[in-house]
Amino acid sequence: MNNKIEYKAIHDFGRDELERLFLSVEWSSGHYPEKLVEAMKNYETVYSAWDGDRLVGMICTMDDGVMTAYVHYLLVDPAYQGRGIGRRLVEMTKEKYKDYLRILLVAYEDGIHFYESLGFKRSDHGFPMYITDLWT
Repeated sequence: MNNKIEYKAIHDFGRDELERLFLSVEWSSGHYPEKLVEAMKNYETVYSAWDGDRLVGMICTMDDGVMTAYVHYLLVDPAYQGRGIGRRLVEMTKEKYKDYLRILLVAYEDGIHFYESLGFKRSDHGFPMYITDLWT
């Protein structure tokens, strides 16, 4: 493990590196690496963290160009968590969207404290909703 993490703003990733990273955090989208490769090309903003040639974290954001940005993915390989990588990726995103009215995301229960420590607030009037099974 390298002590120096490099951060990149790129959209081109190999299927194997995406599959490994997403499955390292047990996200089901890791089972669709070809779709992830294409998805990364379509995000407005993708910041990634690298330990040499190993992809160890990323944040992916969609936006409307003027008012609202939505963080769709933030993930850090468990072997690299606790080293400030996720915090740095969020700070990079906050800097890019500093003139927007809002940055939205859906936090899992175990991530709420982390996001609150970065300035995010819980919504009292919204609930995350989704449709799944579209690929079955």
